[in-house]
Amino acid sequence: MLLAVAHGSRDASSSVTIHTLLRRVRSLRPELLVQYAFLDLNRPSLRDALYQLRSERPILVPLLLSTGYHVRVDIPAAVAAAGLPTSQVARALGPHPLLAEALAARLAETGATPEAPVVLAGAGSSDPTAIADTTRMAHLLARRLGRPVTPAHLSAVGPTPHEAVAALRAAGHHDVAVATYLLAPGFFARRAATTEARWTSPPLAAHDAIARLILHRYDEARTATALPLAPEKVLGK
Repeated sequence: MLLAVAHGSRDASSSVTIHTLLRRVRSLRPELLVQYAFLDLNRPSLRDALYQLRSERPILVPLLLSTGYHVRVDIPAAVAAAGLPTSQVARALGPHPLLAEALAARLAETGATPEAPVVLAGAGSSDPTAIADTTRMAHLLARRLGRPVTPAHLSAVGPTPHEAVAALRAAGHHDVAVATYLLAPGFFARRAATTEARWTSPPLAAHDAIARLILHRYDEARTATALPLAPEKVLGK
């Protein structure tokens, strides 16, 4: 069993996006039972889901883009509290080349020109590991696009997307693109869309590459002998 663990949001479209994404996961592997839970704001909570599913020994896949506090502390603690110390927690989704594939596709949908510099707008975190993951993701996307990508953060640390876009424009790049490095719509996605960039991509949502990545993380954790929480190398899969 795969138990997808999403962050949760007050924005109803966010949970709709998660459900759509998981339908795609199920369609790619119909024989796999896929359930879901939320860390906050939405139901079922992770605690409730683990209580109900504890006999199934689920493999938890965080629908989170970096290895921050939720992945390193909150989710393993919830597993232990449910009496499931042998359950495996997969890596965070990012960084990974499949995310670069999805980000590039979302940017292409905006009509951004191939030469435009890109700002990668991540959620931000006070956790240095999560910030490092976003930087690695910017490198992966730059390699995919063949042009510079500046990492930026919508909370906690700088530069913000507004600051990164302003700096590029001040340097003479009048046409800048923002790649929204978020899974679902919500407060941060709306904030990412308020810069002076000419193009801003939508959240990654239910892109096929994200569904494939969720299954990849599940397969990794299922075959692992220990909890694999260290961030990947830039070129790792």
